[in-house]
Amino acid sequence: MSVETDLKKDGIEVVEKLDTLKINSIARNISVKICDTFPNFGLNQNELFIRLSRLNMYRAKMPEGMAEANYFYKNTSIYFNEHIADEDLEEFAMHECIHYIQEVKDKRNYLIRMGLCDYTEFKIYGLGLNEAAVQLMSSKINSIPKEYVKYFGISFETTSPSYYPLECCLVNQLSYITGEDVLFESTLNSNDNFKNKFIELTSLKAFMAIQNAIDEILFNEEEIIKLNNKIIGVDDNNRKVDNMVKKIDELKNEISLTFLRTQNLIISSYFDNAFLRIETLEDVENYRRKLYSFKDYLGFSEGYTFFNDYYISKMDELEKKYNSLENEDSNVEKSIRIISKKEGLFIKFLKAIKKFLFGSSTKKENEQL
Repeated sequence: MSVETDLKKDGIEVVEKLDTLKINSIARNISVKICDTFPNFGLNQNELFIRLSRLNMYRAKMPEGMAEANYFYKNTSIYFNEHIADEDLEEFAMHECIHYIQEVKDKRNYLIRMGLCDYTEFKIYGLGLNEAAVQLMSSKINSIPKEYVKYFGISFETTSPSYYPLECCLVNQLSYITGEDVLFESTLNSNDNFKNKFIELTSLKAFMAIQNAIDEILFNEEEIIKLNNKIIGVDDNNRKVDNMVKKIDELKNEISLTFLRTQNLIISSYFDNAFLRIETLEDVENYRRKLYSFKDYLGFSEGYTFFNDYYISKMDELEKKYNSLENEDSNVEKSIRIISKKEGLFIKFLKAIKKFLFGSSTKKENEQL
């Protein structure tokens, strides 16, 4: 399928190409910001600028509900909604430029990987995960402040109130578990470091279920956009409109349920495993703090009690664990005192025997004993 066919299929109509000076300005500023934000990711600012300056950038007419900017890997081009002001182009370009940096192609120029997303012959895996990770990176680079939002009955704080907010909320939870750097490094350099780290802390089964659920949320959101656009084009056919509205409501409900199920899985899969690794009193306190702080990353809906119930249950288990470890430490300390006392008596006994058999010990022999 040609680029023109793809663009037409997505409802994108090119208006004009950005001039070279504007493209270079965007490329320069973005390369500086990325390298300044992630100094330990092995990036070279000049090389990155040269790469980004080779991108084609266009203004275009775009259908309602579509992202304000889109990157097409087939012709390494970014398409901006024609309504975007000049001064805002750079902010919208950030997400798409990261997509360009992370793409991996085969010898035939086919896309095989983009960050956390794998493109196979039959199915794409991790698209939602990657889009959310890239958006979180973009928000961090652009210093977007947190905002309290509500989508499909789910309330939460996010640095991405307008783009993939639910997916970003879930991926932010994953980032809290693995650490932000390993998530963003894998996103930018298209490797499995983040995936392997999360699997190490939970399980492969949990990772795959979470990845698929985030994809499902993304696909259902896209379906809602398509249905809304169809409703706009329907001529006074109430039956058709009613059916599409009903379908939209069903999709919204499914998105909410999938989000909460996935959030619960993230909580239980990590903290259940982490509990099994507690070996010291310090581990107990670190676990308590990490579980308590997770509340700041949650999405809440009316009647949602899973986290509170889970927290209370784990605190009860943690108290028992603490008491058990405290008793063990107490017994160890008592054993050390007894052993030390016995060792002291034994050394005195040896000295007495030696003095009886050989007379007074030399200073050197006493020091050795």
